[in-house]
Parts: sequence; structure tokens; C-alpha cells
Amino acid sequence: MSPLEPPPRPGRSWARLVGSVRIGQAVITVLVTVVGVVRAALDGVPLPLLIAIALVFLGWYGGGLLLAGRTRDRGLAAGWLLGLTAIWLGAVAVSPEFVWLAFPLWLLAGFVLRLRWAIPLSILILVVVIAAPPLHTGATTYANVIGPLVGGIFALGISRGYLELVRDGRERRRLIASLVATQEEMAALQDELARTQRESGASAERTRVSRDIHDTVAQSLSSIGMLSRSALAADDREQRARALEQIGALAAEGLADARRIVNDLMPAELETTALADALARMLDRLADETGIATTLHADDGLPPLGIDAEIALLRTAQSALANVRSHAHASRVVVTLADAGDAVRLDIVDDGVGFDASQWDARGQRSAGGGYGLRSMRARLRELGGGLDVESGPGDGTALSAHVPLRIAGPPAGGGTG
Repeated sequence: MSPLEPPPRPGRSWARLVGSVRIGQAVITVLVTVVGVVRAALDGVPLPLLIAIALVFLGWYGGGLLLAGRTRDRGLAAGWLLGLTAIWLGAVAVSPEFVWLAFPLWLLAGFVLRLRWAIPLSILILVVVIAAPPLHTGATTYANVIGPLVGGIFALGISRGYLELVRDGRERRRLIASLVATQEEMAALQDELARTQRESGASAERTRVSRDIHDTVAQSLSSIGMLSRSALAADDREQRARALEQIGALAAEGLADARRIVNDLMPAELETTALADALARMLDRLADETGIATTLHADDGLPPLGIDAEIALLRTAQSALANVRSHAHASRVVVTLADAGDAVRLDIVDDGVGFDASQWDARGQRSAGGGYGLRSMRARLRELGGGLDVESGPGDGTALSAHVPLRIAGPPAGGGTG
């Protein structure tokens, strides 16, 4: 078989084996019929009579083979076999050389009839085979007795094995059909489950986004509307100024909330490129806009990360670099993306003014005030089984170390690790 050809299917190979056995049985029947005709003709039996007997026998035999492919009626099959046996008895009455046809009859008896009927018919055939030579010639030999006895037992055994082979093949085909149906059902269930999960995820995401918008941006816009109406109705200039200040503060807060909500969605930076490339572009943009010196160290052999992990690390870097831009007054930032064995680690270090990280950490656990960005980073990473470590002190700069475990690794969002 060519290496490019697919391996044969088990069911098809089994069917070929059963078909080969049937073909072999038919060939044997034709051969022994021809042998019987030739030997009987040599004994002086008229050839036209022999040819007529052979054609009747083979015609009845062939008709049974065609019938077997169209019906499974055991009674009809038994009647066909008894008719074939009667034709054979007539042939043996003409010439003892047709005892050769006993072998295919034994095969058919074991295959067509139940065992309790196959054994008596086989014994009857054996008796005829043993009795035919002395009835025709008046003499026989031990070979004429032992040979048919052994051949009959052997043929009956082969036929019963062949019958089990056929039954086993049918059972295999039934099991294969059942397995294929089960696999198709499983595939349909998996498709349905995947569709349900996608719909559930999309619904949950819509619910989350709508809740965030309602609780943040919508509330800010509502308050801005109320303050603007009160400012227009106020006669005191100082009240108007205070209202405008409040409007400005609410607008800034709403913008921050909107940015936070958008940041939770699929980042455009990862749609076509890898995480390291996205980090490099962010640092280049920071350097161009602020003059801060930036450096990126990314391992070449980073393992592939799932999209959730890449988004979490990218958002962590964005938030940290935004803090550097707005608060750190730094002159240099170093970002490192490295394989830490069982995790991928992102380190961001600046030489800015720093802050008291211990006080922030204690206050951040119970306060909704400042430091939201750092708490958001930590919460996002913890959802993936990772974490965020912050080291900083007044005047000592800030070092952030984010990590996500490799057990959430999956198809990467980009084309490589840069």
C-alpha cells in the first residue's frame, strides 16, 4: 500500500475477508465439478449427460448465491440446500466420481443449517460418499472411508468457523455504525455546548459592560446634566464657578471610567501582533511624547500564552506606564518580559519619585480612593491565578512585577514573541 493511501477501514477489511471466503468456496465447487466430469468421462459416461448434470448443479448453486444476497430467510436457504443435495445424489447415481462434490455440500450444511440439522445431513452425505464406490464397482478401500470422514469433519468445522466469522463481521459493523452515530452525536453536542458557552459569555460580557456603564459613566452624565441646569439657574457667579468645577471633575471621572471599561475589551494592540511587539510600541510612544528613556528586554523563547494572559499583562503595562507618565517624574523606564519557568513575568522599573508602597497596600485593601490602577492590575492578574508585586519608596523609584502561570497557556494572540 502506498504511504499516501489512507489505511483501510476495519469494517471494509472484514467484509473483504468474508467475501474472499465465499469466492474461495465457489471456486472449489467449480473445480471439483470439473474434476468429477472429467473423471466420469474417462470412465465412459456420456459427456453430454455429464455436462447437463454439471450445468444443473452449478446453476442451482449459483442461483443460491444470488438469492443469499437478497434474502435472509433460513427456511428458503435450507430448501435450496436440500435441492442441491438431491441434484448431487442424482449425479452420484450416474457416476461415483461426483462424490467430490460432497466437500462443498458439507461446507454449505455447516453454514446454512443450524447445527442440530447440519450434523444429520453431513452424516447422510458421508454415508452416500462411502457407499457410492462399492455400489458402482463392487469394491472399496480404507482410503474411501477414512478420507471422506476426515474431509467431512474438516469441512463442517470450517463452515462453522466461517459462520462465526460472518456473525462477528455483522456485529463489528453494527458496533462501528453505533460508534459513528455516537461520535456524530458527541460532535453535535460539543458544537451546541460551544455555541451555548459563546452566547453565555457574550451575555455575561454585555451584562458586565452595561452594569459598568450604568454605575459609572451614566451616573456621571446624569450628575453633569443636573449641575449644568443648576449652573444656568444660579444667580451667584461663585455658585456657577463651583458648579463648573464639579462638572469638570465629573467629566474627568467619567472619562476615566469609560477608559477603564474600554480597556477591559479586546485590545487592538494584540489583534495582529505579539505581546512583546505591543510593549515595544508602547515604550516608543512614551519616549517620543515625554522624553523618558525606555528599554525593553524580552526573552526570545517565550512560551505561547492564552489571549486572557496576554491582555492582562498588556493592561498591566499600560496602567503602569500611565502612572509613570503622570506621577513618577522619571527619566528612565525598563520593561522586562521573561520566562520564569512555570510562569511568564513582566517587570516594570522606573527611577521616579516613588511612593510608600506599604501604606498604599494597607490602605488599598479597604479604600476605594487613590491607587485604583494598581488594585485593578492585581485583581485582573489574580483572576488568572497570577499576581502583582509592588516595591517602592519615596525617592527610590517604583518596581512592579506581574506574573501569570503557564497552565493557562493556549493559542497565542499574535504571531510570535518578538
